[in-house]
Amino acid sequence: MDFSELAKSRFSCRKFKNIPVENEKIGKILDVAIAAPTAKNVQPFKIWVASSEDAIAKIKTITPAHFDAKLFFIVGGNSEQAFTRPYDNRNFEDVDATIVGTHIMLATYSLGLGSTWVGFFDEPELKKLFPEMMNYDIIGLFPTGYPADDAAPTERHFQRKTTSELVSFI
Repeated sequence: MDFSELAKSRFSCRKFKNIPVENEKIGKILDVAIAAPTAKNVQPFKIWVASSEDAIAKIKTITPAHFDAKLFFIVGGNSEQAFTRPYDNRNFEDVDATIVGTHIMLATYSLGLGSTWVGFFDEPELKKLFPEMMNYDIIGLFPTGYPADDAAPTERHFQRKTTSELVSFI
């Protein structure tokens, strides 16, 4: 599948089969995530892979949007490590981590898996449960797995603004 087809057909998967994701696929997803471009290539992000029963149980306490996934990628950015634009002191930690998250979702879909970007979670509680995340701004949880047979995009997935609404040629 070419990139345009992949980007247009991928959807937020909120229902998974109870089948573990193979380590080989997890490795491929991480390879793609690590290849994500970041400002000045400083890579101010961290990815946590949560798949143990204990980690999944903890995640279920900080968000209702876990969709009973058995695998989560959690992405955080560190502003102290990130590039800061000198003209206005704009720090790119969130942008860089967001690019990584997007790479994770696209790589996941390309491997026949589903995922979604969960931003609805209790970050302070997450950091209490996982102290290793303390110095990071957690930009997303990515529940990941094999889509259930009846997994489908929401109706909103197909609602897109027109090119003329979103693009200006200057």
